[in-house]
Order: sequence, then structure tokens, then C-alpha cells
Amino acid sequence: MQTISYSYQKERRDFGRPCQFQDKSEMVLSIPSNKEMFKDYILRNPVDRATQLRKEMSFSTCNTESVEFDSKGIMHTEGGWPKDVNPKDGEQTVRYKRKIEKDENYINQVMSLAKHLEGAIHQNNAVNIYELYFDGLEPPPLMEKCSSRTVNVYRDPSPNKRPVTHMSWSPDNGTKIAIAHCDTGLSGDKTNATSYVWEVENPNKPLYTLTAASPSLCLEYHQKETSFLISGQFNGQVSAWDVRASKEPVMMSEREVSHRAQVNTVLWVNSKSGTEFFSGSSDGQVIWWDIRRPDEPMEQLCMDPQNTNEQDINRSYGISTLEYECSMPARFMAGTEQGMLFGCNRKGKCAMEKIQLRMQCHTGPIYSLARNPSFVKNFLTVGDWVARIWSEDCRESSIIWTRNHSHMLTDGCWSPTKCSLFYISRMDGILDAWDLLQQQNDPTLSIKVCDEPIRCLRPHDNGSLIGVGGAKGVTYLLEVSDNLSESTNKNDKLLLTAMLERENKRERILESKVKELKLKIRAQEREAEQALKARHMGQTMKSSSSKAMCEQAEHEYLDAVAAERQLREKDPHKHMEWEAKYLKFDDD
Repeated sequence: MQTISYSYQKERRDFGRPCQFQDKSEMVLSIPSNKEMFKDYILRNPVDRATQLRKEMSFSTCNTESVEFDSKGIMHTEGGWPKDVNPKDGEQTVRYKRKIEKDENYINQVMSLAKHLEGAIHQNNAVNIYELYFDGLEPPPLMEKCSSRTVNVYRDPSPNKRPVTHMSWSPDNGTKIAIAHCDTGLSGDKTNATSYVWEVENPNKPLYTLTAASPSLCLEYHQKETSFLISGQFNGQVSAWDVRASKEPVMMSEREVSHRAQVNTVLWVNSKSGTEFFSGSSDGQVIWWDIRRPDEPMEQLCMDPQNTNEQDINRSYGISTLEYECSMPARFMAGTEQGMLFGCNRKGKCAMEKIQLRMQCHTGPIYSLARNPSFVKNFLTVGDWVARIWSEDCRESSIIWTRNHSHMLTDGCWSPTKCSLFYISRMDGILDAWDLLQQQNDPTLSIKVCDEPIRCLRPHDNGSLIGVGGAKGVTYLLEVSDNLSESTNKNDKLLLTAMLERENKRERILESKVKELKLKIRAQEREAEQALKARHMGQTMKSSSSKAMCEQAEHEYLDAVAAERQLREKDPHKHMEWEAKYLKFDDD
């Protein structure tokens, strides 16, 4: 089919101008109706008709007159030479230069041009035009979105699922993870006392099954030996395992010298023999043990809230967690079920010297207590609905704390590779990652791990893996993104140091102001007491002086009466004359 097209030609300046239309009453064509043709048609019933619902579009092209362009260039190699001089011939160029230098105006022209050149040289000497102002700066890191994923899931093989109470990574780069299960409820199953050691890469079957006389609440790997583990049990005993020997414990403390309640936490001690550890229980005692002597504890200490040398276990607070730093072998901290924190030194000679610090940190039990791996003076406590960061220099209040959560917190820990990051687990199954250098009001990342409450968490030494234990016996292995496991900025440590010092200084200023206010209030109370005493003394002095005057007047009156009686007895006639005279005076 041949297309019909018509080309409109006009100048480019006329494009875009408004069109002008006019109405004309001119009939172009008129076709009248023919009624005879109506007989040739039949009425169709029904009638189907299709319509297009979208707009009809038309296409038209318009081209302007094309202009042809031609690109040309000039190649300039060396100029300024006369036509009779070949610049490629060295002898001709040298001969021409000598001829120009012998000219009389050559020196004057060079001197006039040298003035401008000298100014440019001075400017170049004053300012280094080749200086690199941004040399040595690192390129800004790419803003990577924080994320996480579930790598493996380890389930309790027993038919009755028990909550996960503790986890521990093996010292051989964390290739194995030990998990303790125990149902501490009143109706919980206490007959199943098995704990498991899993290979990280194999979540189908546990590598070792550890069996004890009572369920284990905590299970901890040795710092160096991959085959030694210790545990604290529900009946108050502590045990030690050597997975190379058997599934049964190779050491178990005697029941008579063990704790009186469940053992909530056990930790290895940095000792020469490498066989010492200590445990904390709900009975309020901290006991030091040696694997080689299970029938005799090395030392005992009660967490007594009163600062006395008398060790009273009935008055002690139950221990919920312990903290021990290998760089400070004699010092440790204990968190209690009443929310009080005890800072202790094992080298003390008496109980008052051993317990050096008592702080009320939370309204409920302290579930987690951990020192910052880069700043050992600052430690994290998790309890009730808040996580707090404390400093050993400020004992009145914490320096940094999170907002109150809608659900109670269950555990918390610092990241081993990033000094400003810590994790918090909640009862609603959410794991929060807080980075102090990014934001302090809200967590950097919130992960919905499971629907049941999270009981414990433990990060891997490389910082990228986190073990999370749930209340239904399931352990989730999470992997976080690189920006949460590594410090992207080399100045993170300096920035966190400045932040902690600033908050520490602020809290000390507030503490000094609070002390000043307390001293002022005490001084005002003393002044009020002294004024009250002075007023009372004044009233007593007034009452005593009036009473003394009355007594003096009474004595004077009685003395006068006695003197008058004596006069009457000595000279009664004179007295009768005086009385008659007095009566006569009254009659007048």
C-alpha cells in the first residue's frame, strides 16, 4: 500500500508559533439520502460492537533542512621559523639563533620579557603548584547496609525440648560449640542431664554427648585445651569433662562441700597449672576449685551486702553471673539476682578487703556482665528492661544506657572484633546490635531470630558468627555483615575513647553537684535543728524565769507574814492600838 505523505517546509524561526484558525460557512459536498436503497438491507438483532478503551495515538514526522559539517584540524609541530629555515636541520637552526643573538634589539627584548617571567617564577617559588593537597587520604568507605543471615540450626536431640542455658566456643578457632540445656521451671524435666558438643559445619548430629548426674546450667571450654570442659549443675555440684576419655565427667565435686543451690555460672581462672576455676550459685557463694582436688574447695566468698568481715550465707545475695578478665587475674565481678554488682579482689586478706565495690545496677537480676575487650575499665550490664555501660571511676550511675524496651532483656555481650558494638537479646526473640559510634537512641540492626524468648547468646572470636539459644532448645548460628564484624574506620578506637571520657567526665560533674546539694541540704537541716533547739531553750528560760519570780514573791510574802506575827506576839497592846486606828481610818 502506498503511503500518502506531505512535506511542510518552513523556516526554523517559525516553529512553535501558535496556529490561527478561521471558520468558513462553505459547503464542500452534499449527498442526499436514497430511500430505495433501504429495501436492500435487513435489520440485525442483536448487534455487537467493539470499542477501543484507550486513546488512539497518531504518529507524524517532521524534518528540517540538514546542514553538512566538515571537521578539519591543523598539526603544529614547531613554529616561529622563517620559511627559508628548515627546523629539522640542526645546523640551520643554530646558525639562525646566532644571527638573532647578534642583533642589537635582542638584549632589550629579552630584558623586557624577563620582567614578566621573573614575576611568574616568584609566584611558582611561593606556591607549590605541584602540591597534592589530598595525598595520603583513604577513600571513604562504602555505606554497606547492615544485614544478617542464619547459617545453621542446632536442635536438642532429646524428645522433651529443654531451653538453651549456656554456650561456649572451642579455643581451636571455634570449630566446635558446646551447648547446655536445662529446664529450671518447677515442672521441668530434671531427669535428662545431657549436654552436647556440636561441630559448626555439621548441625545434623552432635559430636559428643556429655552426661552428668544433674542437668547442667552452664558449660565452659578451657582457654587453651580443646578437650577440657567444666560445668555447673542444677543440684549445686560442679563437674569437669575430658572428651577424649569418656562421656562421663572425670571430676565431680562432693555434695557436702558443693553449693546449696543451682550453679548459674562457671569460669576458668588464669593459673600456672591451668586446672583452677571458680563458680557462682544462687546460694550467694563464690567457690574456687581445682580439678585435681574435687573434694576440697580452695576458697569461698559470700556476696554479703553489708561491709563486714562476718561471712553470713543467709544474708548473701544469689549470684546470677560472673565476669573474669585474664589480664587482671586477681580481680573479678559478680552480678546478683537482686540487681547489685560486687567488685572483688581475691588477694584481699579479709572479706572487707576482698569485696571492694558494691553498686545497685538494676531493679531485677543481672543476666549479663561483660568488660569491653578494648577498654577494660568499662563494662556492660544487662538486666530488667535496660542495658547499661559503667565505668569504674563513676560508682553512682552509669555513663551510657539504652532506652527502656517493651520486653525484658535476657543477655548481652560485646563484639570481640569491634570495640563500639554490643549485642542484646530480648524476650520477644529479637537480637539487637548497638553501635555507639553510629547512633545511641536506636539499635543499628534488629534481627527477628525466633518466636520464642532468647535465653543466651555468644559471639565467635572472629566477630562474624553469633550463637543464639532459644527457650525451645534450638540454637541458631547467625552470620552478620562485614560492617558489623570489622572496624571500617581506623579511628574508631580513638573516637570511642573520646566518647567514654566525655561521658565519664559528665557523670563525675553530676556526682559532684549531687554531693554539693546533699551537703547543702544537710547544712540546712542542721541549721533548722539548731534554731529549733535555741527556740526551745528560750521558751524554757522564759518559763523558768517567770516561775522563779513567782517563787521569790511568795517567799517575800511569807517572810512578811512571819515578821508580822512575831511583832504581834511581842507587843500585843501596840498592835491593838494600831488595829483600832486602822479601823477608824476605814470608817472615815
